[in-house]
Amino acid sequence: MDTSDNNAGALAAFSALSQQTRLDVFRLLVKAGAEGLASGEVGETLGVRQNTMSANLAVLLNAGLVRNERHGRTIRYFADFDAIRGLLAFLMEDCCGGRPEICQPIIEEIACAC
Repeated sequence: MDTSDNNAGALAAFSALSQQTRLDVFRLLVKAGAEGLASGEVGETLGVRQNTMSANLAVLLNAGLVRNERHGRTIRYFADFDAIRGLLAFLMEDCCGGRPEICQPIIEEIACAC
């Protein structure tokens, strides 16, 4: 993937997260982990109407931050942790100017202890 693709992906992700409901959805799905949540559960938890939730989930899906799976008549949504890692790697790519000790506290802060 070239730099322009990385830039476009980062811009899409930040654009998707720049709206409060989508940020709340994303954080909720990160907390849900591998279990994910049904779209209805997401809406109920956040107090958002179904049509509004569907539109917000679509934006997050198109930005590559979440993925979904159909289970019968239900669609479950999951945070896409590979995409999140890719976004974090993109942000940290030029970090520290050759001084890794500067970035180490950031890496420790965001490292999952699960």
